[in-house]
Amino acid sequence: MANIYDGAFRTILNDCRKLIIPVINEIFGETYTGDEEIRFFPNEHFLDQQDEADKERITDTNFTVFGKIPKKYHVECESSLPDGRITIRLFEYDAQIALDEGEVTEETLTVTFPNTAVLYLRTYKKTPDKMKYVIITPGGTVQYDIPIMKVQKYSLDDIFEKRLLMLIPFYIFSHENSFPEYNSNEQKLEKLKAEYQVILERLDGLEQQGVIGAFDKRTIIELSGDVIKEIAQKYENVQKGVGDIMGGALIETEARRILNKGISETKKETALRMLQDGELSIDKIAKYSGLRVEDVEQLAGLQTV
Repeated sequence: MANIYDGAFRTILNDCRKLIIPVINEIFGETYTGDEEIRFFPNEHFLDQQDEADKERITDTNFTVFGKIPKKYHVECESSLPDGRITIRLFEYDAQIALDEGEVTEETLTVTFPNTAVLYLRTYKKTPDKMKYVIITPGGTVQYDIPIMKVQKYSLDDIFEKRLLMLIPFYIFSHENSFPEYNSNEQKLEKLKAEYQVILERLDGLEQQGVIGAFDKRTIIELSGDVIKEIAQKYENVQKGVGDIMGGALIETEARRILNKGISETKKETALRMLQDGELSIDKIAKYSGLRVEDVEQLAGLQTV
């Protein structure tokens, strides 16, 4: 069901919002560093309808990136066959986003349309490389392209080299046409499972390098499992084989989090006992406990409260 994919897309963007930056760079040719502020705006918009109740429209993402010049973006995720209705829906969203933030000065209305793009999870023969708006007004014609990112065209190497990590939950779409074969051929299924094992190893490497945090990694793994469960529901061997790998990684990640928390708490308890003895300096307590000096100073401050 498309709602599963839309939900995964919205979740990864709202919970791990910095992951959208490399995607924006890829689609629009921007050069954002990833340090820019990203501000999300409400996704619910009400479209004015004549002679009937207003219709609510929910966009996938509506946000501004505050680089040298603040720019507004609107990105939609689609898994269905392209048709004219998608373009109409996009324009409805864009027009309402622009109107919601329009400004009127001395009876002059100024509206700013967002930079819009579509991520297609499935690529069909009919899937174009871009869409286009042509707006004919009494003052002249305005036209511009709406770029399309075809997720299935990105290999794993592309995804990791370009840091397009938010595409990982949808990487399984590139294998969708081979599901019947994987489901009946154990050797080929093992190759698919091995590919997902590589994904997990590469995510671990990025976490160790500090490129992503533990929360980002967990979210990517969890959403990947959700998408696999949905897309492969008719193929039990595929669903279980790849799904178990992602589920196992989640259990391991949670166990590691608990272990690290336990180690951290033990270090704090050790430092507190040393502080209570009052025989060692802050620097030596930090050295012996394995904590940072700032952490020991914070613990010392709590003791005096």
